[in-house]
Amino acid sequence: MKKSLRAGELPISRKVILGIQHMFAMFGATVLVPNLTGLNPSVALFTSAVGTIIFHVITKGQVPAYLGSSFAFIAPIIAAKEAFGIPGAMIGSLTAGLIYILMSGVIRTIGTDFIEKYLPPVVVGPVIMTIGLGLAPTAKDMASAHLPTAIFTLAVTIVISIFAKGLLKVIPILIGIISGYIFAFYFGIVDLAPVQEAAWLAMPNFSLPSVSEFSASLPAVLIIAPIAIVTMVEHLGDVLALGSTVDREFIEEPGLHRTLLGDGVATAFAALLGGPPNTTYGENIGVLAITKVHNPVVIEFAAVFVLGMSFIQKVGALIRTIPPAVMGGIVILLFGMIAAIGLRTLIENQVDLSNNRNLVIVSTILVIGISGLAFNIPGLDVELAGMGLAAIVGIILNILLPESIQSNPQETE
Repeated sequence: MKKSLRAGELPISRKVILGIQHMFAMFGATVLVPNLTGLNPSVALFTSAVGTIIFHVITKGQVPAYLGSSFAFIAPIIAAKEAFGIPGAMIGSLTAGLIYILMSGVIRTIGTDFIEKYLPPVVVGPVIMTIGLGLAPTAKDMASAHLPTAIFTLAVTIVISIFAKGLLKVIPILIGIISGYIFAFYFGIVDLAPVQEAAWLAMPNFSLPSVSEFSASLPAVLIIAPIAIVTMVEHLGDVLALGSTVDREFIEEPGLHRTLLGDGVATAFAALLGGPPNTTYGENIGVLAITKVHNPVVIEFAAVFVLGMSFIQKVGALIRTIPPAVMGGIVILLFGMIAAIGLRTLIENQVDLSNNRNLVIVSTILVIGISGLAFNIPGLDVELAGMGLAAIVGIILNILLPESIQSNPQETE
């Protein structure tokens, strides 16, 4: 039996440092979503922190996941906001969270046996790979902002993660970010003006829709809520990737119904306060893979720190001054780690890629997931793209292709 993720309690000082490292990993992406959609970054930080704590309570403190702003909802939130304002976007996001909660109840009733049948390692492995590889263009764009800084940050992180000992061994991301920041400051690409302008303490500007706004914004549900269908597939992929990283079957314990419920309640809570929908973060999965420290308490510490950042404006502004190139160097490694976890899933489950059936499934999932190929569902304003579409195609191929297909070339000679 595997040890509990809470086994081997860490000293409080290490929990603090490791929590700060996870905070840095999630910060950039979490504030980017509200910046792109016109929502309040401080509210996004607050709701991601509280949402993460909610998730940990619902999943019985067993799943070391951090929940941050979801990129999948960016386009529909912008569309709903233009048509119905922020209240419309939030009503749609609230409905998406309620769909998660509803599906959680369905899964709790019917069980998860369907996962083993429809999501074997030959499907799960490449789907996990597409999570990391699909984010590669994001890493490229960030690193390209100032390539020398990105390369320096990446180099420091790699050296620390491989050669360092003791405490430094488990905080390579934090050391890399600090080193990269100093390097970027030397080259004059750090702008500290936002720190000087920010207040020390300020309450996040929460946006709670009124009853009249709720009624007027109901059509926005049709714009945002259907995306929940796609993001539930992504949620499953993230949970499987997380389980592979820490060598635990989270689908079984605490159960997919609990992880989905935690995600849904966190998203609904965020929408009620004017924050973007939440999702489990690949960046933090990458940190878990590098540090090998899987204790959920570390993530909970990160959530507490982020909660503080939502009120301490100067510190939050300081973190936002981290140049994209610094984080670009970091995510090159983090996103690659996620892809490697998918590859490990194939290897450890001895998926035979000399079998044509397996080769077809893996190849198709990888190309669809990495290319970002999109499919618009007729009659609905819903787009399946990237990992979501790749996962669905993989499931269909796994059902339709007979397992008796072999590929021994000698049989055809």
